[in-house]
Amino acid sequence: MTVTSNEEFAKRMMLLAQPAERFKATATYDPDGDCIEFLVSPDPFYAERVDDLVTVYYSQATNEVIGSLVKGVRRFCKTIVQQMPGFKIEICDGRVSLAHIFRARLWSTSLEPQPLPTLAYRKLIAMAEQTEVEVDAGELCVA
Repeated sequence: MTVTSNEEFAKRMMLLAQPAERFKATATYDPDGDCIEFLVSPDPFYAERVDDLVTVYYSQATNEVIGSLVKGVRRFCKTIVQQMPGFKIEICDGRVSLAHIFRARLWSTSLEPQPLPTLAYRKLIAMAEQTEVEVDAGELCVA
């Protein structure tokens, strides 16, 4: 049986009580679901569909935008490249800024911008730029 002094026990407890690593914003592409999940906070959230591409995640505690789910990414990128061939430069070189995808959606809509979706996209663009989140574009690149 090992006897631990009070001082050794206190040191061990202090090591266990250290705060967990700080959450890092992420964007992950799932090729099976053809979607990108973007999170800037580990908060519990609720989701609201903005359009056929994006579902926005809102913090349950603050109601602030904390991320999104982008569905149908390959189809969207293929359509964007057909409409704006220069966009291929942004998505076919390794990693792509998530802000480019959000911005491309705003620029490509033929409908009159609606206040709520436009605000959500602007917040997502700002968060993606601030956190410098990128996603692997290898699966997104269209021929």
